[in-house]
Amino acid sequence: MPMIDVYATGSTFADPKALARDLASTLMKIEQVPDIPMFRKNTAAFIHDLPDGALSNVEGDGNYVRVQVLTNAGALNRDKQLAVVRQFTDLVAAAAGDPSLEGRTWVLLTEAIEGGWGLAGHANTNAELVDAARAQITELQRAKRPGG
Repeated sequence: MPMIDVYATGSTFADPKALARDLASTLMKIEQVPDIPMFRKNTAAFIHDLPDGALSNVEGDGNYVRVQVLTNAGALNRDKQLAVVRQFTDLVAAAAGDPSLEGRTWVLLTEAIEGGWGLAGHANTNAELVDAARAQITELQRAKRPGG
């Protein structure tokens, strides 16, 4: 279950909650995980509004956005990496209403080590996450059956 952190100065985004939701749902689609509550409730984005002047490059420019995406190990192959960076950059620029922000948006992709992914008080391995997802899919399918 990925975590997405977006850092920008001032009021870069008119509707941060909408951006957070769009980033989370986009990542679920790119990862191609099942659309089940386990993933829908635990794929989240956090928009961090930094004070003006809290960010600068060497020349003093502070109009950048940094997006960090944390996934479990191996969740993103090369095509998915490219898709995340492109689509997240586009979403950020659109949410800011500033197409030029595409050139000033950094997207960092980070993988948690095996077992370095905690949820509900437990550090999960990839196999445990897969097993939990399969169990939830089975339960949802049973609930949809007549008499289930």
